[in-house]
Amino acid sequence: MGDTTLPDEFEDINEVVSDEWESETTPYERVRHVIAHTYSPVSADTVAEDVRTSPKTARKHLNALADEGFVDTATGEHGGTTYQRSAESLVVEQAVDILEHVSTDELVTRIAEMRDQLNIYREEYGVDSPEEVTIDQTNQLLSETDSSQSNIDAETLQNWQTTRRNLAFANAALSIANAERFVDNDSRTTDGSIPV
Repeated sequence: MGDTTLPDEFEDINEVVSDEWESETTPYERVRHVIAHTYSPVSADTVAEDVRTSPKTARKHLNALADEGFVDTATGEHGGTTYQRSAESLVVEQAVDILEHVSTDELVTRIAEMRDQLNIYREEYGVDSPEEVTIDQTNQLLSETDSSQSNIDAETLQNWQTTRRNLAFANAALSIANAERFVDNDSRTTDGSIPV
């Protein structure tokens, strides 16, 4: 059928996309985008390479994001500063996403259901967390003793962990919704006007 090679301008599609990304965004936007998906510590040099800017510029924007609470900093093994997405910013992002898709009333109902499910797990396995079940089962196995505690299968263990995590995010979302309600109420005077 002929030559199947692509024209020169399409040889490196990644380069074309990267060039477009660089031309359509600021270094700050690129740094924020990259660090938003970075969950292990990285250096400013690594971020700079990924976002196509200088290490000095990347460090400036990373420090600004750290000041905003979006990034956590630490000292790396060679003494340099490392950066990663902060847990707080992840929680807030998840909570805001929940509030965009679930009404406050439905959220309250779901929170109650998740609490009930966690209580069922606690009663059935006689411990407060899935980690404790795993530790107990390991100890039983090592000591070769039988226990009245039920063995937990991997799927139930994962469901317990997921329910606990989802409850934490749902509680955060509900807290944000309640805080926003108080902020909205505090920003109005008794006659409904907004204070100056």
